[in-house]
Amino acid sequence: MSALYAWLRRHPLLVDSVLAALLAFLGAGQAFQEPARDFPAMALLVVPVAFRRRAPIAAFSLATIGGALQVTTGRPLASDLALLVLLYTVAAYRPRRASIMALLVCFCGSAVAVLEWGPVGGVNLAWRLTFAAFLFGGLELTVWILGDSMRYRRGYYAALEDRAARLEAERHAQAKVAAAAERARIARELHDVVAHHVSVMVVQADGAGYALQTDPDRAAAALQAIAGTGRQALTEMRRLLGVLRSADDQAALAPVPGLGELRELLDQARAAGLEVAYTLSGVPRDLPEGAELAAYRVVQESLTNTRKHGGLAATAAVALRYEPDGLVVEVTDDGLGGGASDSGGHGLAGMRERIAMYGGTVTAGPLPGGGFGVTARLPCPKAARDRAAVASLAARTSAPETTQATPTDAATVESSAVESTPVESTPVESTPVQAAAVGSAVPGGTI
Repeated sequence: MSALYAWLRRHPLLVDSVLAALLAFLGAGQAFQEPARDFPAMALLVVPVAFRRRAPIAAFSLATIGGALQVTTGRPLASDLALLVLLYTVAAYRPRRASIMALLVCFCGSAVAVLEWGPVGGVNLAWRLTFAAFLFGGLELTVWILGDSMRYRRGYYAALEDRAARLEAERHAQAKVAAAAERARIARELHDVVAHHVSVMVVQADGAGYALQTDPDRAAAALQAIAGTGRQALTEMRRLLGVLRSADDQAALAPVPGLGELRELLDQARAAGLEVAYTLSGVPRDLPEGAELAAYRVVQESLTNTRKHGGLAATAAVALRYEPDGLVVEVTDDGLGGGASDSGGHGLAGMRERIAMYGGTVTAGPLPGGGFGVTARLPCPKAARDRAAVASLAARTSAPETTQATPTDAATVESSAVESTPVESTPVESTPVQAAAVGSAVPGGTI
């Protein structure tokens, strides 16, 4: 049945032609009695029905002319039902203003027809005229209401279809935006991974080339460091490109680097010949995985820029400072290049985008005494601050009241809060500028 309805909707002219033929058949019996008078009026009433949906106003106008001709020269026919069909069509397919005008025309025509064809005399003349007027007027009003309600329903369904189409288009647009954002994130990750590890490998390769003839042991160590850096780069790139795989394939990927892997990053930079000092102050606390990755990338990109632009004798200092309202990451160097500019690459822009995703800010620029500095501030979520406050309060209340910390004890406690890196295995000769900067950041917390 649905297929039949769909076929009928695809062929409206055929359906309307059949309806016009049916109306002509109903009035043909009366028209044959006086064909010269009735056929012209009947043709003007019936023929417009065949194209009523293509031109509703024109079809109704022709039928109105036929009705006027019939009233003046003819008599009522069964084909007069065509006027009701055309009134319904105007109300269903044209604006309400046009359909109201058509309804008024039908009212006037019915009144004229009643006066023309109604009884001439009799006691019940007024009653019969009133009944006829209400009969015709009631039919016309009912047909107009049906057509107007159909127009409203058609408009309502069209609005629903339009809304569904707009929602579908919006969904596709959102999918494209999400894909573009994911591509931008992958590009940032690739930039950070490739730029850092390749710069380390270049430095190690240069050192191995110089030491190949004079110090084979150092050359072998440099080649081993290059191999280790390459393997780490491949591991991170496999993890990164895993976002293009299915969800089941991502379970075996390496974990996302965070502040816990900062020690390996600094050791790698030191092995490449860059002197790096590291300080940690405040009470460490958990941050969201994405925020830790952003802080890690800030340090990684800053050290990469130091190797690129700071010169061979440049040294760097990395400081993490946990404050009550967040985490501050500072990376400074005393290099000669002044750091990477915003227009020269994607490093600083990628830092700002990463930190801004978590409500933080990044400031970067040359230092007054020379060198370059990057400061990133990451806000701490309220839940993490609450947990840290509760843990601190519990630690204070659980301590014995009779115990008082001596200066030595305080120094011990403070040093235990500072994360240590294995500097003993890689001695660092800090310059006076570097030592002053580190010592002012955290007394007794220099690593």
